[in-house]
Amino acid sequence: MKLGIALISLALILPATAEIKRKERRSLLDSDPGVVYMARSFDKPIELKVVKEAPVFSDKEGKHRLGSLKADQVVHLEAITDKIYRVRGQGTRDGIAGWVAPWAFSSQDPQFVAHLKEFYERQIQVQALIDAKQVAVGMTLDEVSQSRGKPNKTSLRKTEKGQSGRWEYIEYEEINHYITRVNPVTGVAYRQFSHTTQVEKGRTTVEFEDNIVTAVEESEDRQGGSVRIVVPPLLYRW
Repeated sequence: MKLGIALISLALILPATAEIKRKERRSLLDSDPGVVYMARSFDKPIELKVVKEAPVFSDKEGKHRLGSLKADQVVHLEAITDKIYRVRGQGTRDGIAGWVAPWAFSSQDPQFVAHLKEFYERQIQVQALIDAKQVAVGMTLDEVSQSRGKPNKTSLRKTEKGQSGRWEYIEYEEINHYITRVNPVTGVAYRQFSHTTQVEKGRTTVEFEDNIVTAVEESEDRQGGSVRIVVPPLLYRW
């Protein structure tokens, strides 16, 4: 009976452990700073048609070959750099996922290579802003949330032309207050903690129209020079 319970427990633990390991591997894969992952920006997978059989590599530098990507099929685009794409599809023998050169593909958009490069350059710039917890004109509200989190204050205005509004991020500094007391036995004065107050340290106001940041206002202690601007999200027929 104890053995049966142990086997059931192991069966319950193994799928959870395998799922954790898959998530860990996915997290490590998605941590490459020079790669843009399509799932972070698109709800639906982007598809490309394979026009020529092409080598597939395990690394974006093209040093370690995994096999070949079969021609005349549609693959899912998982990630890109400015020179090579990571796709998932059918190899000459079995399913395969890895890095493939752009010349192997075609798309509904005849300028898809140039447009994907523009998209890549924008996303690298946006990711740098997110890593630095900064906000720029041209970012989406989702990107602002990734950079600064949930706003302290929000306002929204809806019209027949669309919607606009503002988000406010307020930074507070905690200040501890003390009072001086005298020990009645020894007569020695000492400081005793009284309470903590929060003082506004900095404020960032983000104005937006139809989900795109149109203006950023920062208090003096948060100003980092000139206004930061990125290209708004690019929409293409991929």
